[in-house]
Amino acid sequence: MRPRRLAAAAALAVLVGGCSAAVEAPIPSPLPPGADYLCAAFKGALPDEVLGQTTTATKPTSSFATAWGNPAIVVRCGVPDPDALTPTSQLLSVDGVDWLPEPLTSGYLFTSTGRTVNVEVSVPAAYAPEASALPDISPAVDAVIPLTAG
Repeated sequence: MRPRRLAAAAALAVLVGGCSAAVEAPIPSPLPPGADYLCAAFKGALPDEVLGQTTTATKPTSSFATAWGNPAIVVRCGVPDPDALTPTSQLLSVDGVDWLPEPLTSGYLFTSTGRTVNVEVSVPAAYAPEASALPDISPAVDAVIPLTAG
């Protein structure tokens, strides 16, 4: 399992256990060009609530992550292309944004595709169907993060 998927799964596992501490949301590395600016603008465009859940603290505090609820729905900006993404991958299209769904131990990880900077959304199984979080987040992706050329 890649480090970013391990981090997402670990954050979900800690939160499913009921921990009330800040959500672990590591800064992606390496960051793509322009990620600093785009991720800060994206974070500013995110809604105050996702699936009726209010924001919760992330650790470290950065412009690359936001979380809502407990267990936490976690968004990270600037993540690499997922290994599972292939030319024949089944994508979900929500409000103009294509997402690659990947099952986690308990929930789903959705990664945007076809954008200059990728966004991932970890949604715990407690919010099933997990894709229901995407209509709250997709408008911010579509408004701020440009499509790739081509």
